[in-house]
Amino acid sequence: MKAWVSCTGAALLARDAADWAAQLSYAQAGQLSEVQRAQRESWGALIVTLQAALREAGGESWQVLLEVEMLRLERRIDAVLLTDRAVLVLEYKHGATGFAAPDLAQVEDYALDLFDFHAASRAHPVVPLLLASGAAAPVNQWPIFLPGVTTPVLRASPASLGALLRGIQAAIPAPAAPLDAAAWEAAPYRPVPTIIEAARRLFDRHGVEAIATARADARNLTRTTAAIRAAIGQARAEGARRVVFVTGIPGAGKTLCGLNLAFGPAAEGSTAFLTGNAPLVAVLRGALERDAREAQGRGARQPRREARAVLQNVHRFLEHHVRHPAEAPPEHVVVFDEAQRAWDAAQAGRDTQRRSSILTTSEPGHMLEIMARVPGWSVIVALIGNGQEINTGEAGLAEWGRVIGASWAKGGGGLWGAVAAPRALSAAEPAQRLAEGHPPRLTLEEDLDLTVPVRSIHHERSAQWVAAVLEERPEEAAAIAADRSTGGGLPFFLTRDLGALRAGLRARARGLRRAGLVCSAKAKRLRAEGLGAQLHGADDEVVNWFLNRWPDVRGSDALEVCATEYACQGLELDVVGLAWGGDFIRGAEGWQARRFAGQDWQRVASPETRRYLRNTYRVLLTRARYETLIYVPRGDEADRTRPPAEFEAVANYLQRCGVGVF
Repeated sequence: MKAWVSCTGAALLARDAADWAAQLSYAQAGQLSEVQRAQRESWGALIVTLQAALREAGGESWQVLLEVEMLRLERRIDAVLLTDRAVLVLEYKHGATGFAAPDLAQVEDYALDLFDFHAASRAHPVVPLLLASGAAAPVNQWPIFLPGVTTPVLRASPASLGALLRGIQAAIPAPAAPLDAAAWEAAPYRPVPTIIEAARRLFDRHGVEAIATARADARNLTRTTAAIRAAIGQARAEGARRVVFVTGIPGAGKTLCGLNLAFGPAAEGSTAFLTGNAPLVAVLRGALERDAREAQGRGARQPRREARAVLQNVHRFLEHHVRHPAEAPPEHVVVFDEAQRAWDAAQAGRDTQRRSSILTTSEPGHMLEIMARVPGWSVIVALIGNGQEINTGEAGLAEWGRVIGASWAKGGGGLWGAVAAPRALSAAEPAQRLAEGHPPRLTLEEDLDLTVPVRSIHHERSAQWVAAVLEERPEEAAAIAADRSTGGGLPFFLTRDLGALRAGLRARARGLRRAGLVCSAKAKRLRAEGLGAQLHGADDEVVNWFLNRWPDVRGSDALEVCATEYACQGLELDVVGLAWGGDFIRGAEGWQARRFAGQDWQRVASPETRRYLRNTYRVLLTRARYETLIYVPRGDEADRTRPPAEFEAVANYLQRCGVGVF
């Protein structure tokens, strides 16, 4: 961990507080002098308090770290005290006369971040402390200290801090292996940002390639990024045209790779990030615009223009260039997010109430034609989310393979090759196979397949468990749930009570973590359970749902509105409450897909539509970074659209797959 000051308690006591405050002020380069004066006062008061507390607690041998940088949160912890048995995380509020809820959440989030992402913090108690300089001595509910963040935030005034530190140290048994301060500081801190946090960092030109969990390295993500750049470099050198396919399991970092390529510190010149996921674009743009307004004091107009330049809707990109057939895009490289969901010719040419289409072939076909206009060379980086096709009209990898092959028949500047991992040839569904066999225009590159999950923080095999559940492999799912060798316990839990679901989500959304409800857009009878409000993806609504916080009732953690698969695909929450609908139930032959029409359910006959609905639940089950609480209603004997036996079968199957009940 990087701290501006790191010393023993004895060393902190040996110098005047003003000297330490001056040393910290030198580390804070680039700030206005009046801010520095206010900050020096705060530092001086904190160090005076710490010195008195360390004397009282006998903490001369402890390690004291001041202004500890938190990469993921882009903040600094005021102080971390390392005893031989615990990590004490201290947030200081100068002039505060009480303990405000946002301050309590802030320091708890710091402690959780250390436990989750700092390798040397996982074996010890991590204790959050909030120190308010003007508060009366508070009374704490004395907890039991166990490894991890198992305590509530403990509160202190300057007068009570020493006794609190002494009490904490006395309450924790001496471990067999004492905490080694030098090893703690040298241990890796590898945070996993949310996709929103990643976009914010990248927009400021901070790299994210080395980010990984504390329990796994980032080799897969780093190798994949290097393989993409190598393919781009080769296309540039040869004056060639390539489609680079990046495949991966849900939550493995495909979008992170694409964002990094488009506008990270080593971005490939002018690169556009294109996606048909309108909610993803809206939320990322909204986050960037809010940051720019807060940090730079500018109006909304310029930040909005900057955000729109790096994040574009793929449908609008294609329509613009079809309308202007002589215009070549300025980018040599475009990233096509969720490329397996590109529209086929029928869907692309379909008129709707919202638009009149001018597309004449499939979106992959148009994309190749448009990027072939770019002089010299061009590359399309196609990000493929395996098993996440959820709409009729999505062309799949087979259409990409078809149009790449067709370009060879045309010859000339339209000649395209492909680079992909072997996975692109081996999908179970023919529509999701790039080609049959191994065509000569395809180069295989193993590193283009992302297999290390970065979204699921405490369980490495969450995506595999979800696949086993949805693909009728309950014994395999149960074995994954029972296996503790690759992470923590299975982060999926079952409840049959809606009140318990909301209470469980609020209890688990500690610190600054976000909770929210999700459901299938086709789960129409959840309305009878009080979950009729659904979020499908309107820009303002989805931005508010993902970015606003309680007590704003529009935010996800108000737990009032369920985001559907259309609103949350490509995005994530820390803790998810999934409301299971009657559209996907258990029958004698396993999973059954249904749609609600009129006043009753109708069984879905089309294999393609059944697959889309199964993938809907795959998307919903893989949105959480920490835990997913699954609410299966009990149904109602008096309502033929909600027979209890159907829901009982779902609940029993999930428990057979290893889900615990809470």
